[in-house]
Amino acid sequence: MLAFGESLAFLSLLLPATAILFAIGFMIGAAELDFFTIWLSASFGAFMGDWVSYWFGRYYQEKTMQLWPLSKHPKLVENGTLFFKRWGAWSVFIGRFSGPFRAIVPLIAGVFGLPYIIFQLANATSAALWAFVLLAPGAFAIQSHWLDWLVK
Repeated sequence: MLAFGESLAFLSLLLPATAILFAIGFMIGAAELDFFTIWLSASFGAFMGDWVSYWFGRYYQEKTMQLWPLSKHPKLVENGTLFFKRWGAWSVFIGRFSGPFRAIVPLIAGVFGLPYIIFQLANATSAALWAFVLLAPGAFAIQSHWLDWLVK
């Protein structure tokens, strides 16, 4: 749910989930929880958050920029639009790793009609990598048998 909220266009501006997910990585290692299941869940949540944002932008088009909280952050919308126009589909992948753009780029991709399959390819790969980057350092730093996980 945290990864979903962090990736959803409107909610991510209010929810500082990145730091919490990073801390969860350490809890995975300390409690020796199943990394794969939690990583998969976080990846899925991030994927769904961006997918809903994309769908919202695709369906409501320019009206989305007039809704709160985006209407209160016109510079964010402007920067996200410029970023998308410059990088196209790559902006979805790159934007996932940038706090300000993570919230807005999928929505803008929908508004500008980025083809669905291209969006989903960038969305799925970036969600999986993003979740791994947040969770793995803590999980594997604490686990004393992290090499066993790599060998399996």
